[in-house]
Amino acid sequence: MTKLKLALAGGLSAVALFATANAALAAGELHIFNWGEYTNPALIAKFEKAYDVKVTVDEYDSNETMLAKVRAGHSGYDIVVPGDYAVKIMIEEGLLAETRPNEMPNFKNIEARFVDVYWDAGRNYTTPWTHGLTTFAVNTDAYKGPADSIALLFDPPEELKGRIAMLDDMVSIIHAAERYVGVPRCTSDREELKKVYDALMKAKPYWRTYSVDSINKLVSGEADVAQTWSGSAVVVRQQLASVKFALTKEVMEAFSDNVAVLKDAPNLENAKLFQNFVMDPENAALTSDFAGYANAIKGSAAFFSADLKAAPELNVPADAATEFVPPCSAEVTALYNAMWTELRR
Repeated sequence: MTKLKLALAGGLSAVALFATANAALAAGELHIFNWGEYTNPALIAKFEKAYDVKVTVDEYDSNETMLAKVRAGHSGYDIVVPGDYAVKIMIEEGLLAETRPNEMPNFKNIEARFVDVYWDAGRNYTTPWTHGLTTFAVNTDAYKGPADSIALLFDPPEELKGRIAMLDDMVSIIHAAERYVGVPRCTSDREELKKVYDALMKAKPYWRTYSVDSINKLVSGEADVAQTWSGSAVVVRQQLASVKFALTKEVMEAFSDNVAVLKDAPNLENAKLFQNFVMDPENAALTSDFAGYANAIKGSAAFFSADLKAAPELNVPADAATEFVPPCSAEVTALYNAMWTELRR
């Protein structure tokens, strides 16, 4: 693809230039590396038809898996969908292309609160994909007790011991333990980290599995409680009506996944087209309906299915306490890794 030069724009705005370039950029390929069960085939088909671009999608199961692949270089991918803390790491490590989504035609559709975000202030690199919460879900047919505290994962009643499925996610589990014992996220204080370690080791016998699809353990009957993400809870509740996503007394972990373009993307211009494409409200709704998550695109809710519009997992009370957690320091991450190794031993 031939990149149009600003020198030829003759005073056209960046937005007008982008729109003018669309026809020239049509045709070719786009290679996406995304989380599993997170890419709506209907969205891909619509993009392919609009731009005559052949799209391939491969899947990963964690930010860390994706980062390892990208850091190795020459991945062949154009688009990745990192979580907020992973975006910040990738920008700092020079792994992402500065595609200037804030100059694209559909940028006007982003909710104001998702523009100046800690991981990409002003959106020079990324566009929103979805956002949600990480707590846990309960099969209320199997457990009818209170489920409004993260203590249920770390100090469960007798009937739930050995019936808890956890995410295979070091960061989510350790941050949950920090909330449980009441210490700051990413603390480097050794006494506070000892409390976290002790909580993890005490809870270890109560946890049945560690899996990226932990919530499906509720459907299979392997578990009655599962640490999970809000969107996964939506999808599983559609199969098992007794599943309830917990909104906890403790501050809940918020996350935002984002469409980013790799620095060595083979199809840079098509990747930029995709970033603009997913900021369209109707297209953003295709992703939300498929994956079960909210998004940061204004007007997209008008295109949600009736079930998603009414989903309790998305309709979080305004006074609910949530927080995004920036990446921890290298020192703290090393300590996390040591605790994680012991936990999984």
